[in-house]
Amino acid sequence: MHAPAAPLDLTALEIFCAVAQEGSVTRAAERLQRVQSNVTTRVRQLEADLGAELFLREGKRMALSPAGQVLLGYAQRLLALAEEARQAVHPGQPVGRLRLGAMESTAASRLPAPLARLHGRWPDLALELVTGATQALVDQLRAHALDAVLVAWPPGVPPDPALQAQPVFTEELLLVLPAGHPPVRGPQDVQVGTLAVFEHGCTYRYMALDWLAPRAQPLRILELGSYHAILACVAGGSCVGVAPRSVLALTQQGAGRAPALTLHPLARIATQLVWRRGYQSAALAALQQALQGGTPS
Repeated sequence: MHAPAAPLDLTALEIFCAVAQEGSVTRAAERLQRVQSNVTTRVRQLEADLGAELFLREGKRMALSPAGQVLLGYAQRLLALAEEARQAVHPGQPVGRLRLGAMESTAASRLPAPLARLHGRWPDLALELVTGATQALVDQLRAHALDAVLVAWPPGVPPDPALQAQPVFTEELLLVLPAGHPPVRGPQDVQVGTLAVFEHGCTYRYMALDWLAPRAQPLRILELGSYHAILACVAGGSCVGVAPRSVLALTQQGAGRAPALTLHPLARIATQLVWRRGYQSAALAALQQALQGGTPS
């Protein structure tokens, strides 16, 4: 007879997920505030319990093995369910942690006030904030790596029946051009040949490319990691960009350092709070309340 399998330890799964996400025992230990030897021991014990190698060790770099890739999805779902269970036994009292994803623009221009309200009301709720493009955030939500996300759903894309969504903000999306650019009435009037945008999966990038598609000359794409970089390239005269007006308002604050730019209205689009269908927690309810509490739209 085979010996009974050892039960999966949630703490070991949390350590495993941290190493998988960081790709390093050292960084995982720092993130978890544990000593490196403890992290290494727990990972090895988990491998022994499962009878499988979970990482391919390349010096100090830890890459997931095929077995580790399989386990990661299950581990994230188990940890998310455990956190949901902890919160379920305290209805109306947000406890534990809430893992929130948000677009870069939303985190910068929309979240400071609501998150301050959330912390002021529920100081024991640990909020983890991750920024990224819409598609990447939604993928993490589906994989149970995040509890909720604030994203702009691409126009014309049907809603995902596995997800629930609630409009929270309305953004005015602007085409941003160098100072002195002639007036723009349509795509053919855009004289610069490079579009400075975020990575694939960004809804604003998708909308800009769709609007500019009728141009006779195709645009070159310059992928950048921040709005500051995008606006700097536009101000330099060789790029066109896209940004919400709320982000541009931030750049105009303080010492008048904002670059001179030409703006053209592109569209209005809702930023939505999205979560997995059926997921409920006091923490999510508290976040919804904070987002609705006097936030400009």
